[in-house]
Amino acid sequence: MAGFLDKAKEQAQRGLTQGKQKLDEVQAQRAGGDLLKKLGAAYYAERSGTGSPESTQAALRALEAHIATNGDGFLHS
Repeated sequence: MAGFLDKAKEQAQRGLTQGKQKLDEVQAQRAGGDLLKKLGAAYYAERSGTGSPESTQAALRALEAHIATNGDGFLHS
């Protein structure tokens, strides 16, 4: 009986770990999408005369930092 409970506990823990990993992936993809949208908005504002190159560069640096940390998978989905 103890062996069965240990196996069930292991499976539950594995399921929690996998769920947390998936949640982290989804959150990173969402954050990447938001950063990409901010970059687009900053670029549009710059091109239309209401933004600045500095704002566009700041948005680009934030996006590049996110990609360095989390990868660029959100760009391909």
